[in-house]
Amino acid sequence: MSGRVLVVDDNEAIRRLIRVNLELEGFEVVTAADGAECLEVVRRVKPDVVTLDVMMPRLDGLRTAAQLRAQQQTAWLPIAIVSACTPADLDRGESVGVDGYLGKPFEPEDLVALVRRLMVKRQRESGKFR
Repeated sequence: MSGRVLVVDDNEAIRRLIRVNLELEGFEVVTAADGAECLEVVRRVKPDVVTLDVMMPRLDGLRTAAQLRAQQQTAWLPIAIVSACTPADLDRGESVGVDGYLGKPFEPEDLVALVRRLMVKRQRESGKFR
């Protein structure tokens, strides 16, 4: 399975870790350092899945997810939170329509499984929105 994943995390080491694990599985990976950069990059690279950290400067992951959901061109985009989430974060994520969660620290195979699941969701829905 292939596809383009936008990985958004303010920690460069985490971005690299996620990138390497996904590229080893055949995904194309693009990265952004925070939610504000994500909103700029998402229009340009048109990812199939977005992973978001919650705690980031400028624009956190949950507000980024809400903004992606609010825009017609990205409302359909599968979004996963990859973060050390609190129960309140999970509730907020659910309220804005986040599709999946993975807690940090995570096992690489769990990351890959989550992205694959969301990629399948994206492929099933692709005819409806693009």
